[in-house]
Amino acid sequence: MLSHAYYVYLLASGAGGTLYIGVTNDLVRRISEHRDGLIPGFTSRYGVARLVYYEQFEDINEAILREKQMKKWNRAWKIRLIEENNPDWHDLGPGVLMDR
Repeated sequence: MLSHAYYVYLLASGAGGTLYIGVTNDLVRRISEHRDGLIPGFTSRYGVARLVYYEQFEDINEAILREKQMKKWNRAWKIRLIEENNPDWHDLGPGVLMDR
């Protein structure tokens, strides 16, 4: 991971489950916060903590634009993006957390 990187990430409650899209400058911290239920609201209410997809950017503006673009997509497009890159909906979080 880049030291000054930004990430757009997709979380799911499970394979084919509820989806959440976010952006962060610290993917490890943010995923840990979601997993530990430290972020009140949508993700904690619906158990959305499985990292199923992420993209890395060097420019925060590009990351924000991508997040906004993806949030406008219909559900089928989001699922297709996940399944093209992670067909079994594996939780990528443990690998990301181990990179630290």
